[in-house]
Amino acid sequence: MFIRQTRTSNKATGEGYFTYRLVRGERIAGKVRQITVLNLGRHFPVVQDDWPLLCSRIEQLLAPQALLCEIKCPPHLERAAQRYVGQLIARASDKPGAAASTQATPAPASELSADSAHAANTTAQTRGAADQTAPAPATAGNICSAAGVCGAVDLQHVDIASMVDSLPRSVGVEHVALHAINQLSLVDKLTALGINGVMRACIVGNLIGRIAAPGSELATWDWLQRHSALGELLDVDFEGLSHMRLYRASDLLMKHRQAIEAHVFGAVTTLFSLTETVTLYDLTNTYFEGQATNNPKARFGRSKEKRSDCPLVTLGLVLDGSGFVRRSKTFEGNVSEGTTLQVMLTDLAAPVGALVIMDAGIATQANIDWLIEHKYRYLVVRRGGVREFDAQQSVSTQTMGGETVRLQKVLSADGQEVQLHCHSEGRQAKEQAMSQRFCTAFEAGLKKIADGLSKPRSEKRMDKLNERIGRLKQRSRGVSQHYQITLTGDEAGKNATALSWKQEWVSGTMATHPGVYCLRTNVLDWDAQKLWQTYSSLTDIESVFRSFKTELGLRPVFHHKEDRADGHLFITVLAYQCVQLIRTELKAQAQINDSWESLRKTMQGQRRTTTSMRRADGRMLHVRKTSKAEPELARIYRALGIDASPGSTRKLVV
Repeated sequence: MFIRQTRTSNKATGEGYFTYRLVRGERIAGKVRQITVLNLGRHFPVVQDDWPLLCSRIEQLLAPQALLCEIKCPPHLERAAQRYVGQLIARASDKPGAAASTQATPAPASELSADSAHAANTTAQTRGAADQTAPAPATAGNICSAAGVCGAVDLQHVDIASMVDSLPRSVGVEHVALHAINQLSLVDKLTALGINGVMRACIVGNLIGRIAAPGSELATWDWLQRHSALGELLDVDFEGLSHMRLYRASDLLMKHRQAIEAHVFGAVTTLFSLTETVTLYDLTNTYFEGQATNNPKARFGRSKEKRSDCPLVTLGLVLDGSGFVRRSKTFEGNVSEGTTLQVMLTDLAAPVGALVIMDAGIATQANIDWLIEHKYRYLVVRRGGVREFDAQQSVSTQTMGGETVRLQKVLSADGQEVQLHCHSEGRQAKEQAMSQRFCTAFEAGLKKIADGLSKPRSEKRMDKLNERIGRLKQRSRGVSQHYQITLTGDEAGKNATALSWKQEWVSGTMATHPGVYCLRTNVLDWDAQKLWQTYSSLTDIESVFRSFKTELGLRPVFHHKEDRADGHLFITVLAYQCVQLIRTELKAQAQINDSWESLRKTMQGQRRTTTSMRRADGRMLHVRKTSKAEPELARIYRALGIDASPGSTRKLVV
């Protein structure tokens, strides 16, 4: 084999350039012809001085007869050789009668070791996977192609001792993720938006990388090249693509964000016959690695991940009651939650009377007034106010965990709003422990000040001690309101002589009504149980945020440019939509309720590998196929209605 450089030109522009091909010489009808084995493209990265070494290594990998004199290559050449050999095998025919063949001189028997010669006499008949049913290679324009039959039975005599497995790549998660993307008709939408085939493939690679191996776009690029068989399923050479392609794919997603988001939600609405009656809204934030000085949204604030040392960015989500995202938007890291609602719900086109559910941080009176003005119904946690609960007027309900929650429904004086006072036993135990801990810490601080009054060189000035008591109250988490504190001074009123305190519980607080919280709504015709059960769906959005951060690689953000950071978050949103579709289908079809992390571990076990072995005639047989799905994975495939053996079987004889 050798590499041929050919000068050609672009017919449209007249631009001249070189293309590179891997070719071999073959004698046909008495004349030597050059047969193209593999097109290496226009941007072939190997320098000309290394071409002979690269070709020799490729030949040795395809027909490794002389292992005692294995060719040593620099890492970049070894990787290139492995890549091109993998392409030759992956692009070989899957039909036994038309197996791609690269002529190579078999090693003479004298070159075989004694063990090899003995093993050659022990041959095995292996049934080729050509009789398996497998889907044809997908393309970026048509990801889920119809399944095809490889062909008839293929029997080969091979040397068992020569068998070697190579190029293992994951395929299970990729196969299921492609099913979800196909269900959403996402590639069709990208095509309609005028996005070309290469960028469509990069967008799909970004999404599936986030689903299967969460990380940054750079980490996804590495995963696509070294660990995944997605390129084989899409018939795309990701190893030949620059990582900048993935970044530009993110830019394209942001350019068409609104259209893509609307299309995806419309697709799941049609697929699952969703009714748009409930809207959940909440925000979370995540942190940047570095200062992100070029991103105006990177701001220091209160981190929900306890990373206040880093600049933050905030993600707002509007979810349907079924858990699918209707709209997403990024805000500054220090944005006030109450100021974001109108921005998110404006032009949402929700039906009249849609119910909006949100927590206390967003439920300002101004936001509630806005919801009423725009004909929304609301169900929110009341901000502040006095806690009250009458057990005699309450009814009971059960959580999914079996915990009892008591509910007291009270109509407001003007008859326009319902207040639902709720008491949770689990929350009561938690808040009692919190109050006890805060009170203990507060009293320990007071005792330390009091003990200092009897010690020499301790602070005794009245004004300084009042400052210390004030700081202690500030750190008391609200329990200082339950204490009457008296600081007694000397006759001059400058120095303190005694400090005393008395605990007096203030009614209507966490200390006197632990486990009590209040919901408010303008839905007047629902009973207490239905109101509480509907509000409890807000916990679903918390699980969504957990999935974003722990299962789909939302955190941290490595990008320092605003558009790229927003693109990173939007890729996570789209990946979540695919995951939610998969989990919804599995729950409906097979009652599979596992988390995505658990499902992903099950699917990661399936691999595509290349098995190379010597035939009885001395030639090398390379077979690339997918491993058999384990029972748990096969159950997932059956529930989704997809083939259990993704990717066709390929055979190459050298």
